[in-house]
Amino acid sequence: MNDWATPVGIRNRVAREWERGRLLAAPLVGDALYPLRIPLRGPTAAETLGVQFDAVRQWIKQLAEGAKAERGNGYRLEFREVNNRQLGRNSVPVAAWLDTEEDALALIGKRREATRFRELVGKISDAFPCLRDWIAKRPLLVLDHVDDWPRLLDVLRWISDHPRPNVYLRQIDAVGVHSKFVEQYRALLTELLDQVLPPEAIDASVGRGVEGFERRYSFRSKPIQIRFRLLSGQAELQGLSDLCVRSDEFAKLTLAVQRVFITENEINFLAFPMVPESIVIFGAGYGFEALAEARWLRDKAIFYWGDIDTHGFAILDQLRSHFPQARSLLMDRETLLTHRSLCVEEDRPTLRDLVRLIPDEARLYDDLRYDRIGHALRLEQERIGFAYVQSALAVFRR
Repeated sequence: MNDWATPVGIRNRVAREWERGRLLAAPLVGDALYPLRIPLRGPTAAETLGVQFDAVRQWIKQLAEGAKAERGNGYRLEFREVNNRQLGRNSVPVAAWLDTEEDALALIGKRREATRFRELVGKISDAFPCLRDWIAKRPLLVLDHVDDWPRLLDVLRWISDHPRPNVYLRQIDAVGVHSKFVEQYRALLTELLDQVLPPEAIDASVGRGVEGFERRYSFRSKPIQIRFRLLSGQAELQGLSDLCVRSDEFAKLTLAVQRVFITENEINFLAFPMVPESIVIFGAGYGFEALAEARWLRDKAIFYWGDIDTHGFAILDQLRSHFPQARSLLMDRETLLTHRSLCVEEDRPTLRDLVRLIPDEARLYDDLRYDRIGHALRLEQERIGFAYVQSALAVFRR
């Protein structure tokens, strides 16, 4: 009896169709959904009808009270006659039928939402007929943003009228639309713009992730800034030694230096000792694409100073994918063991193979990733004694 169908079970079955989007999408795709038949699990004549007659009668009564005949909407019951030697012929419900969309919506309490959805379908389709198929695939997403559609459509209209605009999001000139709105809804706008815009207005080489939104639709991105210090007084630019410039401007520089140091720690960057004919760049972990645009760096001696841990060597490996001549600085076994007492534990070490490390680096990296020296050992660059740093850089002052 516990697994016999109930009015709640019937509603839940219809509610699942709503959650799949099928109830809303059916009229858009021409799906003849109604009348919708839902088979009911209940007693059989051989197993239960004769011995549980009172329970069966109560079960039928419960189903009937929740049916359209009693409530005015919802499901109607389909009966089948079963025969019992003691009780004779009796009718037992075997299916629930939803004859119309209105019956289904009333049963699960979604008539208001469906009405609102139909209104949105009209407004969206009138503005962009090409979105009708997308609406049929994403009906619940349409409803999730019921109050946002006026501004979403304004954004779509503006970008459609200005394909590949080459402006910042802030410059979208639509009433009530601001850059924070566009940034908040980049994922949804990506889905919509891919339907609305012609292929030539989309950079398909850029993925659909929110981080690539500007590049995919040819908006300007916030410029990447590169911060660097000139390490010899005579090389200062009009008295300036600590500069931060756009990556495209950095790529156009022609600095008369021989060496380029890269460090990941800002205090190390600020305190980096003076070295003739050199600059130091404040790095930012993984990602050297912006530096790679500076072709003038390709014939410079490049030194990378990172933490002595697995991720430090992974960043060095990545840097060499752009600048094969890059060398490590203060990332050796002697430095690690000298400062062993100052080591901390690395959070989530990487275990992947690194193919661009030289033999000494590779051996130390293996010792770190396989815990041969200590568990998840990490020597942060700022823990290295300053006199030790100056001694390592002395060779460049000769």
